[in-house]
Amino acid sequence: MKSKLLRQIIPTTVALLIAAPALWAAEDDTKNEARFLSRVRQLTFEGKRSGEGYFSADGKTLIFQSEREADNPFYQIYLLDLETGDSHRVSPGHGKTTCAFIRPNSDDVLFASSHDDPKARDKQKNEIDFRASGKQRRYSWDYEEHMDITIAKRDGSDVKRITTAYGYDAEGAYSPDGKKIVFCSMRDAYPAEKLSKKEQQILKINPSYFGEIYIMNADGSDQKRLTNHPGYDGGPFFSHDGKRIIWRRFNEKGTLADVYTMKIDGTDVKRLTEFNAMSWAPYFHPSGRYAIFASNKLGFDNFELYLVDSEGGKEPVRITHKDGFDGLPVFSPDGETLCWTATRTSNKKSQLFMAKWNHEAAIESLGLAPARAQSKAEASKKDPSITEADLKAHVEYLASDELEGRETGKPGARKAADYIAQQLQLAGIESFGDKEDSYFDEFEFNSGAEIIKPENALRVTEDNSRPLSKLTHSTDYAVERDFRPLAFSANGEAEGEVVFVGY
Repeated sequence: MKSKLLRQIIPTTVALLIAAPALWAAEDDTKNEARFLSRVRQLTFEGKRSGEGYFSADGKTLIFQSEREADNPFYQIYLLDLETGDSHRVSPGHGKTTCAFIRPNSDDVLFASSHDDPKARDKQKNEIDFRASGKQRRYSWDYEEHMDITIAKRDGSDVKRITTAYGYDAEGAYSPDGKKIVFCSMRDAYPAEKLSKKEQQILKINPSYFGEIYIMNADGSDQKRLTNHPGYDGGPFFSHDGKRIIWRRFNEKGTLADVYTMKIDGTDVKRLTEFNAMSWAPYFHPSGRYAIFASNKLGFDNFELYLVDSEGGKEPVRITHKDGFDGLPVFSPDGETLCWTATRTSNKKSQLFMAKWNHEAAIESLGLAPARAQSKAEASKKDPSITEADLKAHVEYLASDELEGRETGKPGARKAADYIAQQLQLAGIESFGDKEDSYFDEFEFNSGAEIIKPENALRVTEDNSRPLSKLTHSTDYAVERDFRPLAFSANGEAEGEVVFVGY
């Protein structure tokens, strides 16, 4: 079995951990999410998986994506009536779809779709055959070059594309008045021949690098680019007053992402988080006072929900406390309900969940949160201080039930190691592991030992004054009943006198 070891002696690690900026959490929510969420319930059950749901302006309908068509293994778009529970498909049924939204004060919906791709049905069949073979594909987001922003009526009629540029056009959302659409596009990466050799190589490995934010009229006219930044800019949404756009911005390597906002003309860019993690899917609360987003701050595969104030002045506050994926959160128009995508299902596949939202607790927690940590360059100019809150936050997490005792090789130990490594990174400690950009060395260890009963024996004589060959009486002891060898002892044989060494 393999595990990971931080290449630091314990005192050094603890000292660095204490000096690192704390991952802040309010006292009342370090162990559970009940302070913010109540009446948590699973909303969708049908299909292999479902997710990414968004409310209509009146809060009565939800539009979402799901894999539930027998002849199509890819997502399609569905409408769910929250009053009756009825749902129906609104996308064409073939091709790939994602990222839907309901137009306010209208019968229109939008979604991204590749149904006009001439090879759409062939791709479906190939994927079905691949899955039937028993193989599994590592999950990754699909930046389909034939994906376009598409609009339709709520009943699925009158389907038409409103973007036609080659390259991924998706992640669209309407403005509160329904007059504008903000979306992500990778059109500027094509044709690839116009790119430099370095950019062409990036396009092959990471096409999302070329994702930028665009805005257009609801009919597809007057398309304008708002961002111009190396690395993925995507997942944009309007604030509820329609004055700002919130989105996720990745670094050039695609390893970290943070939450940003800007005016709808692309000016006044503000960074809300500096979380040193993959922070994405931000969405404003209707009050405009804060936004919710998902981040894997506590482990690569463990996405949790967090809050951040709308100015980005405070450290984010953790909301969910479940292993696995909690992401793509959205508030209802009245701000009293939260809907999000989670793998907290019996089969660990994603479905939509819903809960009653505690706005007062959110405001209180953000008010108590410390100021957002500065960048490494700024922080290095100041002496790090150790506060009671820092100590308490670290100790409470590392000693929490969530880590299950941190037994070597168990998930809890891996979570603790990941957490400590992230704190070392936050403290500006350079990586030192056996792999690039890593704080870990791998090593092998025995996770258990089995005692072979026939090969273990213990015999004690009653009289040790005579040679062994002339003994007339001895007592045999049974392994596992009368004695037990230490698991880490070596195999071998031994003879000797029993010596009393005191109590």
